[in-house]
Amino acid sequence: MKRFVYFNDESCRDFYRDNRISNTKYTFWNFIPKNLCEQFRRVMNQYFLLIACLQLWSTITPVSPATTWGPLAIIFIVSASKEAWDDYNRYLSDKKANERRIWVVKDGVRRQIKAQEIHVGNIVWLHENDEIPCDLVLIGTSDPQGICYIETAALDGETDLKTRIIPSICANLSPEQLGKIKGVAECPNPDNNIRRFDANMHLFPPITDNEKCPLTISNTLLQSCYLRFTEWACGVAVYTGNETKSGMSRGTAEPKLTSADSMIDKLTVAIFVFQIVAVLVLGFAGNIWKDSHGRKQWYLMYPSEGPWYEFLVIPLRFELLCSIMIPISIKVTLDLAKSVYAKFIDCDDQMFDWETSTPAHSANTAISEDLGQVEYILSDKTGTLTENKMIFRRCCISDTLYGDNNGDALKDVGLLNAVSSNDPDVVKFLMVMALCNTVVPIKRQVYDLLLEEKAIMNAIAMCDLFVPYTFHNFSNDGTISYKAQSQDEEALVNAASKLNMVLTSKDSSSAEICFNGSKFYYELLDVLEFTSDRKRMSIVVKESGSGKFLLLSKGADEAIFPRSCPGQEIKTYQEAVEMYSHLGLRTLCLGWRDLEECEYKEWSKKFQDASCSLDNRENKIAEVCHSLEKDIHILGITAIEDRLQDGVPETIKLLRNAGINVWMLTGDKQNTAIQIGLLCNLITPESNGQLLSINGKTEDDILRSLDRALVVMKTTPERKDLAFVLDGCALEIILKRSVESFTRLAMMSTTAICCRMTPLQKAQLVGILKSSGSLTLAIGDGGNDVRMIQEANVGVGISGREGLQAARAADYSIGKFKFLKRLILVHGRYSYNRTAFISQYSFYKSLLICFIQILFSFSSGLSGTSLFNSISLMAYNVFYTSLPVMTIIFDKDISETTVLQYPQILLYSQAGRLLNPSTFAGWFGRSLYHALVVFLITVHAYADEKSDMEELSMVALSGCIWLQAFVVTLDTNSFTYPQIIFVWGNFVAFYVINLILSVVPSLQMHNVMLRLCNQPSYWITMALIVTVGMGPVLALRYLRKVFQPSAIDVLQQIEQTNRHIETSRNMESSSRTYLDHLLTDLRRNKGSIHQPLLSESLACSR
Repeated sequence: MKRFVYFNDESCRDFYRDNRISNTKYTFWNFIPKNLCEQFRRVMNQYFLLIACLQLWSTITPVSPATTWGPLAIIFIVSASKEAWDDYNRYLSDKKANERRIWVVKDGVRRQIKAQEIHVGNIVWLHENDEIPCDLVLIGTSDPQGICYIETAALDGETDLKTRIIPSICANLSPEQLGKIKGVAECPNPDNNIRRFDANMHLFPPITDNEKCPLTISNTLLQSCYLRFTEWACGVAVYTGNETKSGMSRGTAEPKLTSADSMIDKLTVAIFVFQIVAVLVLGFAGNIWKDSHGRKQWYLMYPSEGPWYEFLVIPLRFELLCSIMIPISIKVTLDLAKSVYAKFIDCDDQMFDWETSTPAHSANTAISEDLGQVEYILSDKTGTLTENKMIFRRCCISDTLYGDNNGDALKDVGLLNAVSSNDPDVVKFLMVMALCNTVVPIKRQVYDLLLEEKAIMNAIAMCDLFVPYTFHNFSNDGTISYKAQSQDEEALVNAASKLNMVLTSKDSSSAEICFNGSKFYYELLDVLEFTSDRKRMSIVVKESGSGKFLLLSKGADEAIFPRSCPGQEIKTYQEAVEMYSHLGLRTLCLGWRDLEECEYKEWSKKFQDASCSLDNRENKIAEVCHSLEKDIHILGITAIEDRLQDGVPETIKLLRNAGINVWMLTGDKQNTAIQIGLLCNLITPESNGQLLSINGKTEDDILRSLDRALVVMKTTPERKDLAFVLDGCALEIILKRSVESFTRLAMMSTTAICCRMTPLQKAQLVGILKSSGSLTLAIGDGGNDVRMIQEANVGVGISGREGLQAARAADYSIGKFKFLKRLILVHGRYSYNRTAFISQYSFYKSLLICFIQILFSFSSGLSGTSLFNSISLMAYNVFYTSLPVMTIIFDKDISETTVLQYPQILLYSQAGRLLNPSTFAGWFGRSLYHALVVFLITVHAYADEKSDMEELSMVALSGCIWLQAFVVTLDTNSFTYPQIIFVWGNFVAFYVINLILSVVPSLQMHNVMLRLCNQPSYWITMALIVTVGMGPVLALRYLRKVFQPSAIDVLQQIEQTNRHIETSRNMESSSRTYLDHLLTDLRRNKGSIHQPLLSESLACSR
């Protein structure tokens, strides 16, 4: 499908929407019903709504409906308020964008309108630093060559300025003609692909004679971008409102379910099944007791014959009584805790990159605990492990190597002499370096620099984000700077400039080069753009003096060497590529070809037809380009250095010691990737490790090498550090024919280097590891890493020189790779530990009160009567037990310094030892034991004729509060002010609230707490409950710490003795040996079975 956009024609108004932007989720009228529908999509909310509705049936409800309706309403109101606030902010943002004043031109008359009033076909006139209000086809600029510059950071996160050019048929049109232009653009229907725009346009007479012109993304100005360094530009609106590419790209990402959330869901289902079984058993027993004994008791007043549904009354009463087994507040509590985890990451000064003023940022607040369970890290290389600061180091021209002696070709005497003597091969080589690229030279004065700085600061203020940007030094003589979309291209052009081949000017149709004082002019005819499939770029130029047609090419060696002219000896170049790769340098191959005029014209017609195609344009262009890029004369090889970031080797070593498998996925050559892997501790040298290569000339050879690697992995001793390396071609074959074997290999290997990878293949590798049940983290810095980042369980983006696209698509963003160790080992581990405790504690406190109710039912004829009144139950769920657990948010079992010094301790959380069925069984048993203690001691102390039901209820409730205060306190490892406030402040508040309620005559609790507090027996009962309830737990913990301490216990003991782990020399040799043994045992056995009452037990295994 396609649309036809007629310029300056009102007929388009009736077919396409206006430019009103709407990102709101609700309206004033549909907010309540729509929000309620969304909240009731959750199964847990549906369950509690059913319970609340059943409680409205007075015949069966043992307590007031307020015990469920109250907490349910509070939870709904909190969630709805958050949604309403977020949607209101979106409304204000939309209103601001829609009411901006925009200049449009109609039949040569300019006027200002609101942005929302723009329609398809309108001519929009922009001025410097204006935000582009909709998607436009550029038709004119203030630049004589038809070029303008835009900042796309708000759209794709890339901070380098982009060049946009007008279509060729719009060249030389005056501003007056642009205001009266008539024509039509044939465009595809709206889509969200911001990298592609395949369309055609032609103008109506008298401007042209219906000449058809192809349009690409380089002819567009997309919504949300900014016009920079251009006095004015105008374009035709083709997509408006939410139909722009930016609008189509908006949307809510699919929520990620963490491993902890998945386990909590399973435990919830298990508790629900247990609840149903308990209800059926108790209900059946209750009906039997009623028929056999209850009807004989006159005071119970059971009718001789009841309604037909009488047999359901007692089971339903027990269902309502046991419904609190599933804590209604668990989701709100966990959401609040996770929000605090995210703030800890955002406010961590030790993860602040001072070089670029970039803080760490948590975009996804729901998955912090997954950071502590990461098993595989898949990392990009360039810009992630390296600095992405390209430096031209060496080159090989006409079989001569330059830069080998001093490591800097720019200072090589031989190359400098060749340049000064106008060596023809060197001149051609430098000319390709200067011309075959997307670089644009810019001449600016100091005043321009000030404008640039002001514009960028405005963008930062508008977007409320940090935009890393490098300012260059300019002098008053108009020094040339270069704007490039690739760091490699910028390095090549700068290197050529230092070797006297200076690119002085360039536009869409021509370029000027100054070499050794002489100027050369070239007509730029066609650009054969780089793609990840072609792995090369070429341009066709025409020399102004000689009229020669030339094809200039550069690209990866595997893309250029097969297209070299027959008979040319390329062995030296291949050896140079190998040598440079072993040095860890990035290589590009440069080539040249003379074209005949007739050959070019014939090819140009095919290229024009392919460029104008609206169907499968990219593939058709690739085929036409392939037909011209042949018989290329290889000129030489460039070698560019990309240094490792500071702290990368130490970080990777630490992560590997923590039991995390680290893979490197890169588009570079194999040897370059291997060399970088050695430098950053990713792979071990041959003496202690072995690198298995998966490759071959045929598909069968590749599959055989895969099988050999599997055999070696299975038979090699554990002490040998094994890794494998493969390229994109081998992976493509393996994915087609042997995915299972490759998956087994991936599970056995701790390290892998995957080179020549496309963005899709990176994402496929992440998918393979995820499908095997492993928890993956992907980290990258560029747009080609976005697929991988979004596919992984946890995505981390680096705010680097390639922009913010990866950082925006990620769950977390950091300034440097070295901060990853702190993100995982500190924040991830603490988050997992805290989530494990909070979730299981939430079940514990709900099960405790429910078990007491069940025990009381055996004393009340299994009738389903509640021991606690409605006010106490509601306060218990909402107030008394919700605040104390929040103190765990600030808890640290061991210090950050200790965690980073002993990263193996991460294996506890990585293996899920703190949250699993075994640990939950411990909490379940603890709740049952504490329920027995509270009920039996309370009954024996107060079950006499002098005590009423309310006193018995309050004593039991007090016992629960006392026990939970000690449970939280004793399970807390670090004591802070929030703990004192949340635990003991809440404890005091319990008595204050109930003493106040005791003086209200109209309540059932009148004088209850006042009487109890004046009785010594009450305080003796509380002391007895705490002693009997906590005594065995403390005894078991003490015995375990003495006779079978875990690694965490040993580290805690060391910290208590020495205050910090840095003085480890003070450790006794026996303790140190035992600790080393435990940490080694951790690595060998990632068990998930856990004994909660005994804390971490290394004797258990998965």
